[in-house]
Order: sequence, then C-alpha cells, then structure tokens
Amino acid sequence: MKKRENRHSIESKRGLPFVFKLIAAMCICVAAFLFAIVFGAAHTGVRDVWDALFAANPGKSALIIKELRLPRETAAVLVGAALAVSGAIMQGMTKNPLADPGLFGLTAGANAALAVMVAFLPKANYFYIMIACFIGAGIGALLVFGISALKRGGFTPFRIVLAGAAVSAFLFAVAEGIGLYFKVSRNVSAWTAGGLIGTTWLQIRVIAPFIIVGILVALMMSRQLTILSMDEGIATGLGQRTGFVKVILFIIIVLLSGTAVSLAGNLAFVGLMIPHLVRPFTGSDYRQIIPFCIFAGGAFMLVADTIGRTIQAPFETPVASIVAVIGLPFFLFIVRKGGRAFQ
Repeated sequence: MKKRENRHSIESKRGLPFVFKLIAAMCICVAAFLFAIVFGAAHTGVRDVWDALFAANPGKSALIIKELRLPRETAAVLVGAALAVSGAIMQGMTKNPLADPGLFGLTAGANAALAVMVAFLPKANYFYIMIACFIGAGIGALLVFGISALKRGGFTPFRIVLAGAAVSAFLFAVAEGIGLYFKVSRNVSAWTAGGLIGTTWLQIRVIAPFIIVGILVALMMSRQLTILSMDEGIATGLGQRTGFVKVILFIIIVLLSGTAVSLAGNLAFVGLMIPHLVRPFTGSDYRQIIPFCIFAGGAFMLVADTIGRTIQAPFETPVASIVAVIGLPFFLFIVRKGGRAFQ
C-alpha cells in the first residue's frame, strides 16, 4: 500500500505522461500550420484551403495556398525542426547552454559557402548549393571547436561562445568580401535575407529527405546523447564509444543546420531557444527533448513566418528579423541566468 502511494506521489510530481505532452505539442504545431495557411496578405478562408487540397479545379485563392503558402509553411516546419534539433544536440554534446548553430559558426560557414557558389558557379542547381552549405557549416564548426581547443581547459562555454563570435564575424566578412569583389552581393543578400520567400515544391523535395534522415538518426542516438550530456566518464564506463558517438552527432548537426541555411538563410537563436523552452516539459532526457523540439521548432518558425508576412502586409518583414528580435533578449536572459533559467 505504501509503495503504491509513493508511486502515485512520484507520478503526480512528474505531471502528465510524456506522450500526452508530445501530442499537445503536435496539435499546437498543426494549429500553427493551419493558421499560417489561412492568413496572409491575400484574403483566404478555410474553404480555399479545402479547395487547394482536394478540389480538381481550384480557384485563384486556392492556387495561392497550393503553390505559395503550402510549400512555404512546409519548409518552415522542416527548417524549425532542423534548427531546434541541431541546437539541442549541440547543447547536450558540448554541455553548453548557449550552444546554437547560428552562434557557433555553422550558419556563417554555410553563408560563406553560399557566397562562393553564387560567385563561381552562378548556374549551379539547388542540390549543389545545399551540398556547399553542408561543407561550409562543417568548416565553420571545425574552426570554432579547433580554436576553443587550442588552450588548456577544453571546451568551456565562455571560450566556445567567444570563438563562435569571432569565427562567425570572420566568415560573414568573407561572404561579404566575395559578394563585393565579384559584384554578387545583391544575389547573396537576396538568398540569405529572403527567408522562406519563394520556396518551391522542388526545393522541399530536395531538402526534406536530408532533414528527415537527420532527425531520425538523432532520435536513434538520443539515448547515447543523454548519457554523454551527463558525464563523458560515465558514458565510457557504460561501454559507449564516445568518439564515434560525437562524430555521428557532429554529422547530424552539420546536415540539419546546413540544410536549413541553404533554404532559409541565416537564422540564429532558434536552436538556442527551443531546447530551453521544452526542458520544463521534458527534463534532461534527450529521448524526450528531441521529439518535443521537432514540433516546438516547427510551430515557432510557423508563427515567426506568419508574423513576418502579416505585420506590414502586403510587404514582408524578413523572418530572420522576427527571430532576432525574440532571440537576442532570450540569449541575454540565458547568459544572465547562467544557462539554468529553464532547467
């Protein structure tokens, strides 16, 4: 009887089972998706959404939804999920609460690679641009971690943040220099600042498999990431090949962040904010954090993109600006709290 009471007490402290929380996050993401599809500069309604999805000969409003909003908001879900999951993996792997692809040189590296492609291979198709962004993101991350490891003491959070800021500034300067020298600054800026404007179904077909595979592998590695985030010595003692695990996780981070940048441009802070916001509901177990981040990141990007499309319609506010306005105060808040604000 006493054991049953204790068990009931533990369950009460935990609150709702995780599966119900995950279903709630999924419902919020679906609601945000429907809201983003319906609302925009052009007046549309639920009937137009129905016609766009199921009618044989949709009207003009339904075509706007089918050819413009549906691919754009599908991309928002994919990009948000990719950045949130890569940010969660970075925070767990480095034990750094300030980790984020945009702050650790990955998006800056992808941006520099994008500038190189636009300058030297202007006719390259979207697939090759995406591959270049993968390579650039990997180079950016390697530079940050390499500089951080030069001094004794390893990857301290403060040192990694400083290295990330320095490498990001350098790589953004490289991209800007290439743009000015080869007179392609306008093309590079249009790509990186455009966000999700003009996303097509062809682009979705190219990026979706990479993001889905990256997220699936992240889910498979979530148990190893949880152990690694606690203590590397414990992970080794439990028989985990920590070097191999880190390499796989690094590849996932590069894959997800590179894909996101190739489609939506420079989006810092998403990978920082979302993992912190979901931890009150999931705890420190990455088997719960990562699936929660998928839907929370997707919902966040949908809301940010909807605000960007409607706040001064018919003109658009870049989604990167919306994210930065929210993300910078959040970053300063996390710094002030020492990364423990939402633990």
